[in-house]
Amino acid sequence: MTPRPNILPPTTPRLERRLGDWARARLPFGLAELVMFVLKQGWACLFGGLLLLAILLTKAIWHPDWPLQRYDALFLLAMTTQAVFLWFKLETWEEGRVILLFHLTGTAMELFKTHAGSWIYPEPGLFKLAGVPLFSGFMYASVGSYMARVIRIFEMRFAPYPPLWLTFLLAGAIYVNFFAHHFLPDIRVVLFAATVLLYGRTRIWFRISHREWWMPMPLAAFFSSLALWVAENIGTATGTWLYSGQRPEHWVSFAKIGSWYLLLYVAFATVTLVSRQALRRA
Repeated sequence: MTPRPNILPPTTPRLERRLGDWARARLPFGLAELVMFVLKQGWACLFGGLLLLAILLTKAIWHPDWPLQRYDALFLLAMTTQAVFLWFKLETWEEGRVILLFHLTGTAMELFKTHAGSWIYPEPGLFKLAGVPLFSGFMYASVGSYMARVIRIFEMRFAPYPPLWLTFLLAGAIYVNFFAHHFLPDIRVVLFAATVLLYGRTRIWFRISHREWWMPMPLAAFFSSLALWVAENIGTATGTWLYSGQRPEHWVSFAKIGSWYLLLYVAFATVTLVSRQALRRA
């Protein structure tokens, strides 16, 4: 098998190589691959993980009498983290453009959904726009950061990938439905079927160490939506945001897994707007 070119920042392959050598020297092949898979996934979602950690820590220590509000601290922490990622080349500038797109589309959805009463941000803050704290856009940006980084870290390829115009059409329909279902019938069942119809044959090929593995794209999207649902429960448990009629001790509805599943296809289409090297028609 011909080795593929290394396109990672200089610090990343050194760290992965050391971890891989350590795991392969001490563990059977299958277990070593599993350990490296988990570690690489953790490395890919570093931005989102740090943001969740900040949400938990600020909830535990913040006092309402402090001059800086908790939401404002989260916004400044997210801004600083993003700058550090770019400065130390943990993310490329191309990935930075992807994350900016996520930030803009996510903030637009937040503005509409909070106005429609779908959820609220109950705490005060200076960096707010129409009741939406600006750090909320970074929660969507963390999904973009994960997608861009996981594709690079696992050297992913998507094949056979459907025609781009169809993927953008589906992503647009999903995004519009998140707004339109407040006024028109919710067509998410049709959209679920469309994702399987369009991406059912698409495999995500990825490399953990030397061997390549694959997974059907809809299955990968489902597993990712489960992880996002767990993260969302952390946010609501800390009272950082709350759905209409929900209390912090209540679990987020399982229906939100479906929402995240659909939103991931919008997210992936957004990634392909600026980066298409991993896509293969055949």
